[in-house]
Amino acid sequence: MVDAVSNATDLNLMVAGARNLITDVPGVRVGNAHDKSIKTGCTVVTAEHPFVAAVDVMGGAPGTRETDCLDPERLVAEVDALVLSGGSAFGLDAASGVADTLRAAGKGFSIGPVTVPIVPAAIIFDLLNGGDKKWTTNPYRNLGIDALTDARRNFELGSTGAGFGATCANLKGGLGSASLILPSGYTVGALVVANPHGSAVVPDGKEFWAAPFEIDDEYGGLGSGDSQPLRTPSNEKMAAYEAMANTTLVIVATDAVLNKSQAHRLAVASQDGIARAIVPAHTQYDGDLVFAMSTGTREIVDAQRDFVALGHAAAVCVSRSIARAVYHAQAMPDDILPSWAQQFSGAE
Repeated sequence: MVDAVSNATDLNLMVAGARNLITDVPGVRVGNAHDKSIKTGCTVVTAEHPFVAAVDVMGGAPGTRETDCLDPERLVAEVDALVLSGGSAFGLDAASGVADTLRAAGKGFSIGPVTVPIVPAAIIFDLLNGGDKKWTTNPYRNLGIDALTDARRNFELGSTGAGFGATCANLKGGLGSASLILPSGYTVGALVVANPHGSAVVPDGKEFWAAPFEIDDEYGGLGSGDSQPLRTPSNEKMAAYEAMANTTLVIVATDAVLNKSQAHRLAVASQDGIARAIVPAHTQYDGDLVFAMSTGTREIVDAQRDFVALGHAAAVCVSRSIARAVYHAQAMPDDILPSWAQQFSGAE
């Protein structure tokens, strides 16, 4: 059994999916929307059919909606979409737009003649990132609608969706994703909004903490050496960062058939991916959490071996997704922090 588990968790035996995105998991779709003037956005993950989901929270400052129903002891068996949004508490309204749109399409949990879409959500704090926050009507409901309407298999990384206004220590954060196909045939993918209090790069360097897990130079092929100094933003620009209100949000998905308890254990295992890619992680200033979802199209064959491998693959995908989020972030006017490319590659 030890050899079987070792083989199942050997990264050399795993390959990235065709897109290297969470949508390599069959049936999964991702939609993004953002508002350039506000410097914020929303990301929606949905699937062809309702799916099993669970959540694990390790940050000290989470902001969530409908996560209690994901507890294995609760009645709800499946959900219709997961929403990640900027905007702090205001951003939770994005889920209302998603729920209303799903209801209009006849999707949701049926109780007699009534249909109620189940749409858990979580938010990052991006209210001090340089955008115009003087709006009087909450913009997040419409951003949620637009993101759901945009749901598809191919999507961009970096400064898009809920990662549009994200920051990461001394650099811009963003939206990242990655996938793995296991030797057993299961597919695992992760989607991350990287907005942490901690850093995704090593001290005084451009290399990512997630370097040991990189596949095909997906975030520069830098390894873990040859650092160059990280230029410090001006004191004025750092004032917003020093507010210390952050969060890394994660969704991991698999086609393996999981119940809610198993999905929760997958979420727990995936938290390691945050800790390997961000230093420090899970602080009292972060709302770090992981949603785990199962589309349930591929039966588990060997419960011990396969489930260990799924958790390991999910954590690796999370680490890679965090690095890809920061690596692909784009410089924009009035940013309070530089992008990775701007800082280290001379990109404007």
